[in-house]
Amino acid sequence: MAEKALKTSAFKWEGKDRRGAVVSGVINGQSPALIKAQLRKQGINPTKVRKQSSLSFAKGKRIKPMDIALFTRQMATMMKAGVPLLQAFDIIGEGFDNPNMRKLVDEVKQEVAAGNSFATSLRKKPEYFDELYCNLVESGEQAGALENLLDRIATYKEKTEALKAKIKKAMNYPVAVVVVAIIVSSILLIKVVPQFEEVFANFGAELPAFTQMVIGISQSLQKWWFVILIVLIATVFAFKETHKRSQKFRDAIDRGVLKLPIVGDILYKSAVARFARTLSTTFAAGVPLVDALDSVSGATGNIVFKNATSKIKADVSSGMQLNFSMRTTNTFPSMAVQMTAIGEESGALDEMLGKVATFYEDEVDNMVDGLTSLMEPLIMSVLGVLVGGLIIAMYLPIFQLGAVV
Repeated sequence: MAEKALKTSAFKWEGKDRRGAVVSGVINGQSPALIKAQLRKQGINPTKVRKQSSLSFAKGKRIKPMDIALFTRQMATMMKAGVPLLQAFDIIGEGFDNPNMRKLVDEVKQEVAAGNSFATSLRKKPEYFDELYCNLVESGEQAGALENLLDRIATYKEKTEALKAKIKKAMNYPVAVVVVAIIVSSILLIKVVPQFEEVFANFGAELPAFTQMVIGISQSLQKWWFVILIVLIATVFAFKETHKRSQKFRDAIDRGVLKLPIVGDILYKSAVARFARTLSTTFAAGVPLVDALDSVSGATGNIVFKNATSKIKADVSSGMQLNFSMRTTNTFPSMAVQMTAIGEESGALDEMLGKVATFYEDEVDNMVDGLTSLMEPLIMSVLGVLVGGLIIAMYLPIFQLGAVV
């Protein structure tokens, strides 16, 4: 018979310990009476126990994928230690500082306590636990090896999120510096250049072409800055909306970014790493290869690899070897194909795919570090040219005047 679900909530409590010292804290429980009884067992005389307002959950941080990875890792550790599932939820939930994460863990616990399987409970939170995650948990439950599957899922989540963080680092750094450069240049053109323009008006001589060009840009920016700002905001908004609504536009972007110099190579290798990591994890969990490729298709994060994976699935379903099908797509690097072939021949496909994923993850890591090192002097040079060019343009007439005198 399924265990009846009992709603637990977070309670703030205050009291005195055996030495008379005032202590306080937060604990999960089903009622104030049970909380007080639990505190008395610990030698604490409770003076105040009150339920935390549900509004406090809204103040918590947004739940991030790394929070889910941490939850998975802790669940695997608890189950390997022999901690009962429901008790593991309580221990893990109390360990999170984020109220929203504590609430999520408690809600999953309630579903499990009501008699649902762990996988079924997770499926009710699709915004946090995707189909791949739930399928792997279900495989673990059916095979009686949930702790091992959770450990694999935790490793998978940690690796993929670390890879995403590296990609964001490579993208965000130059974008942030370019934005700062634009802001600094705009301030100089709108606020500083007009001051020089007033001084040059009294020269009574023709200004250098470079100075005239900068003054012209400054005048245009002063006159049309609001329109330019609206156009920029509208362009960004239109790009986001089009990217959100148009599959063809997203596909074109996916294909285009892979052709970019340096950045395209980083994105390409990260997609190969995600393909190998996802396929390794699902295949090792006992998922049939054809079914595993379904999960891989959406995990690569790029339409080129998604289409290639769909073709591979069709080929494998008809009896073709995985490595041969990968080669015919002309999408995967030779090293990944050869390692896959070795894995198929030796019967250790999941292990070889794991090695492929690790290799390309390390490649991405090294490339991001190299790009960052390359970008720092390059960005400083760009900033120097922008700011230095504006300063030279403003002082060039003064230098010429000094030469004439």
